Amino acid sequence: MDTNLIRRIAVAVVAIPLAIALTWYGSWPFVMLVAVITVLGTREVLALAGHAKVEGFALTASIAAGALPVLSYAVLSDHPFVLVWSSAWRDIIAIWLMAIIFLALRNRTKDQQPLAAAAITVFAVLYAAALPTYLVEIRHAFWPVQSWPGTAMVFFPLVVTWVCDTAAMFGGRIFGGPKLATEISPAKTRSGAISGVVAGVLVAPIFTIFVFPSLGVPLTLLPAMLMALVLAVVGQAGDLAESLFKRAAGVKDSSALIPGHGGILDRFDSLYFVIPTAAICYRLLGLL
Repeated sequence: MDTNLIRRIAVAVVAIPLAIALTWYGSWPFVMLVAVITVLGTREVLALAGHAKVEGFALTASIAAGALPVLSYAVLSDHPFVLVWSSAWRDIIAIWLMAIIFLALRNRTKDQQPLAAAAITVFAVLYAAALPTYLVEIRHAFWPVQSWPGTAMVFFPLVVTWVCDTAAMFGGRIFGGPKLATEISPAKTRSGAISGVVAGVLVAPIFTIFVFPSLGVPLTLLPAMLMALVLAVVGQAGDLAESLFKRAAGVKDSSALIPGHGGILDRFDSLYFVIPTAAICYRLLGLL
């Protein structure tokens, strides 16, 4: 068996049960998991920019990235800190932005691209932290601590994405044909993309027949299939976006953090688009 595949399986055997357990429990352990993901992803975006000779401000970005999931949960759980945040959030954001500009002003020459450094710092937080922070809302907007329904709400879009990605890979290998986006990701094909969408949609009946009814999640077949269709499409767009970033940086993986998988960006590529889209869909369906 391929060594890389063995590493992937070994990581999955440990990571998936741990992720399910933390998601089921919810509360601060789950929030801390999301915060770790947001901080590491943000730093990987800045590392990609570094390959393109743009050095962002890692500490300032990391603080904001880690704070977003915490603030989101504080708001959802009516934590006393919400009183401070609700009255001063605009001032806090303004101070953070001014801090970035101050860092760009200090010891930055034209050759160090201060405008690009400030821009990538803000982008890294918005992309790799603000988008996955929607996981906190999906888990805790309605469901309490230690909740299987809340866990199912989180994992439905994740499973759709994982199935879509796997089917797209194998569908492309089996059917071949025209490329999907040659300049961005030469290995991806249109047949693979179609295979991924079809497989992703087929996840919906599994959840609506075997999972959601027993847990009391009021998501029926047709809305779930439409949601899965949207998630499968935007997920592949998210995958291409991350491929574009890596191509611009001239690297194969965003990091070597996860054995056999690459970095956080490599594992969350599709999910950066899928997670906020899932939250929007749930909200439109009255589930958030």
